[in-house]
Amino acid sequence: MEIDNEDREKLRFFIKTGIVVLSFLVLCAFGAKYIPKALTVTKMANAKELPIYCVNCKEKKVALSFDAAWGNEDTADILKILDKNNVKVTFFMTGGWVEKYPDDVKAIAAAGHDLGNHSENHKHMSQLSKEQSIEEIMKPHKKVKELTGIDMNLFRPPYGDYNNTLIQATREAGYHCIQWDIDSLDWKDYGVESIVKTVVNHKHLGNGSIILCHNGAKFTKDALESMITGLKEKGYEIVPISQLIYTGEYYMDHEGRQFEK
Repeated sequence: MEIDNEDREKLRFFIKTGIVVLSFLVLCAFGAKYIPKALTVTKMANAKELPIYCVNCKEKKVALSFDAAWGNEDTADILKILDKNNVKVTFFMTGGWVEKYPDDVKAIAAAGHDLGNHSENHKHMSQLSKEQSIEEIMKPHKKVKELTGIDMNLFRPPYGDYNNTLIQATREAGYHCIQWDIDSLDWKDYGVESIVKTVVNHKHLGNGSIILCHNGAKFTKDALESMITGLKEKGYEIVPISQLIYTGEYYMDHEGRQFEK
């Protein structure tokens, strides 16, 4: 049977259409196998590095920390309250604070608390280069080393401001970058009761939490003992950050929770 020109054109059309449909089906069948790999590579290449916000641990432990950048009026009283309650914490100090209050630095160290680094000049670290960040970290490191003989290895970025460059700089300087998952909001000066309730009743409070306070905030000293009591009544042991985090091999989840490998 002869096929006229019109039928030939129809036949060519159906063959081309069939090839396109078949190609699409092949891509659907095999593409799923390969596309996720490509997406995973892209995600890894653009991954945001995170500081330690909290720690995955079975024990009911939390860490209390104080940022020290301005003033020392309440530092001695804070140390007395901590000593009375047999609690060790972590103080993150700027280079300027270390230089201005060397006796307080020595007293903190003598009491057995962690000495932490809070940068030299309390800058927004995400705006600095890696070299500038390392310089901001190492200046207070050297000051504390000269005063106490201690090599600090815990760093908290001012304002909680960080990026991948800072995390890498921190690591290269021999430090762990530390944030917090519980903000006492003491810096807002809402009062003693507000600080205590904010910490003790915080929805994120749990094993491995890191609590942020400030030694120079208006009501922190007066709220401290009630805060400690409230945490202990909930069954938490308060430890310095150095005794909470993992210093060997670890990995982080998307929330900044540290897991031991």
